[in-house]
Amino acid sequence: MASATASISSHSVALRDLKAARIGAVKQQVAAAPAARGNQRARAAVDYEALAQELQGASPLEIMDRALAMFGSDIAIAFSGAEDVALIEYAKLTGRPFRVFSLDTGRLNPETYQLFDKVEKHYGIHIEYMFPDAGEVQALVRSKGLFSFYEDGHQECCRVRKVRPLRRALRGLRAWITGQRKDQSPGTRASIPVVQVDPSFEGLQGGEGSLIKWNPVANVEGKDVWTFLRTMDVPVNALHAQHEREGRWWWEDATAKECGLHKGNIDKEAKSGAGVNGGANGNGSAGAPDIFESKHVVGLTRAGVDNLLKLENRAEPWLVVAYAPWCPFCQAMEASYVELAEKLAGSGIKVGKFRADGDQKAFAQAELQLQSFPTILLFPSRTARPIKYPSEKRDVDSLLAFVNSLR
Repeated sequence: MASATASISSHSVALRDLKAARIGAVKQQVAAAPAARGNQRARAAVDYEALAQELQGASPLEIMDRALAMFGSDIAIAFSGAEDVALIEYAKLTGRPFRVFSLDTGRLNPETYQLFDKVEKHYGIHIEYMFPDAGEVQALVRSKGLFSFYEDGHQECCRVRKVRPLRRALRGLRAWITGQRKDQSPGTRASIPVVQVDPSFEGLQGGEGSLIKWNPVANVEGKDVWTFLRTMDVPVNALHAQHEREGRWWWEDATAKECGLHKGNIDKEAKSGAGVNGGANGNGSAGAPDIFESKHVVGLTRAGVDNLLKLENRAEPWLVVAYAPWCPFCQAMEASYVELAEKLAGSGIKVGKFRADGDQKAFAQAELQLQSFPTILLFPSRTARPIKYPSEKRDVDSLLAFVNSLR
């Protein structure tokens, strides 16, 4: 009898525990439902197809600025090739903090490792390197040798050395930025948008739709990417350089080297009192006649420049030269700048000039990055920070390439 009583009691306890477990499970489901709905709402809060349409005609700089503004530290640039150096340069030009990661497959060329080092030093950043799993690489090499991708395709090798490390990197992000372009592979990339819900990988929250993919240079042609890289004078892979015009950059033409031009100007600089390259430390001649006289070049006052420095007052992009009329380098570029203004007339880009010597010099040094005359700045329509033209090549084509790469 006692045994039967104990059995009934034990059965009752089991039923009670089972009921409690079921109630607990239901409570967990109820508690989890709002969070799940919240995640779904967060993912659906932005219509990325509509955003892609909105940004279809935007410049890479504008697209990059939007991406970094939306995702902050939860987005990173995937860096490997020439296009990706351009992405890093665009990110720097936004003035926003940014992250960069790269896949070290263990099979990269020495020139690529050298590029990594140069990029880190040039931009003052630390690239977040992702490596393949050592055990998986060891098993692959032991079973199929070092060059199996020549014999049975590259799918398995890529899966071990690239795809899986990439998945690990992306699981810590909500968005990533790639250098994909439509002209790279017309068969597979002809319709890639500038932003999309990633169709292949998952992000930080996990599940379908948890990762956003940005392609800021999707609509840019390869030749224009290289024009931008050269204009901004940024590090490039030596292997890419060898492929481009047999390793000779356009500035290496024996008749147009900048260093040669500088050597020829040493005596002129000393006589003019302008300092090196129109140095902003000299005041020159206050009575020199004005330059850049054209109906297509707007003369800006201090108040006008102050307005340009405020993004909310900037309805269209502006290209502005900070100059001194006595500076021989400003005088030398006058014809090119006026011709550029004529070419840009009606394009939606305003061209201006601001006399930055005398009483305006301190202001220009503090607000317009003035170190020497002339200083050329582009004020984009959707980005607050003005972008300084980095080159001393001031011909029409070089200046136009700078404008077109950032417009």
